[in-house]
Amino acid sequence: MTNRATTDATTDATTDTTRAAVLVDAVTLAGELAGELTGDEPPVLLDVRWALGRTDGHEQYLAGHLPGAVYVDLDTELAAPPSAAAGRHPLPDVAALEAAARRWGVREGAPVVAYDASGGTSAARAWWLLRWAGVADVRLLDGGLAAWTAAGLSTEPGEVTPEPGDVVLAPGALPTIDADDAAAWSATGTLLDARAPERYAGEVEPVDPRAGHIPGAVSAPTAGNLAADGTFLPPDALTERFRALRARAGAPVAVYCGSGVTAAHQVAALASIGVEAALYPGSWSQWSSDPERPVATGT
Repeated sequence: MTNRATTDATTDATTDTTRAAVLVDAVTLAGELAGELTGDEPPVLLDVRWALGRTDGHEQYLAGHLPGAVYVDLDTELAAPPSAAAGRHPLPDVAALEAAARRWGVREGAPVVAYDASGGTSAARAWWLLRWAGVADVRLLDGGLAAWTAAGLSTEPGEVTPEPGDVVLAPGALPTIDADDAAAWSATGTLLDARAPERYAGEVEPVDPRAGHIPGAVSAPTAGNLAADGTFLPPDALTERFRALRARAGAPVAVYCGSGVTAAHQVAALASIGVEAALYPGSWSQWSSDPERPVATGT
């Protein structure tokens, strides 16, 4: 007979280990991260400040960032040029991503920590892309810049130009789906729409050609992954949230958003509780640009 207590303890330990590999805890690890930065193998810090409709991420970075952090431009370094056929933030060419990662100072085998000022919703794009391209030790600073400063840690202004790295990237370490997969996904699995509820329902559409959602998709706004202070919800709360959305370990789960950015945050949240999810990189920006693809509306 299986000992339930032992099984639960093992499951909890596995969840904790998985979460630690994905997230840097804002309360306890902000100080630990400061210590890591003075160690023999300091992590490469990536500042990925970005928000839809804003272009001042670099200016914010120059005004103040974590010591030694390198600015990463989401639109030009974490995505290929936009197109109706591929979406607003297509996956970058791996050779271009590798060249960018080397500019950021990413070294073979070295740890990487990405952060932003928006609950990890843009930093997760860097987390996902580097993980997808084979970098094993990539983490998110849970709570981002706000957590760092709340811990009483200092920032520094100006540009950082690191020594070039030597990382070698290869795609495919994380799963992806395409539009055809997304069309069929809900027949056997759960397809999560990480956009705001009003965009899912088709009530508004500020940037893409058509309003609504992929038929069969379930509304799961990225903001629901976060507490009021911009940190990830505790593991039990995330588990409960995604279980209610039919997203659990061992079941087929895929995620999309507007252009594949905040969906990466959803993948990270799911990974932190041991649920593997595939990302649809083209997301709604690609789907809605194809007049042959059906659109659903309502809740």
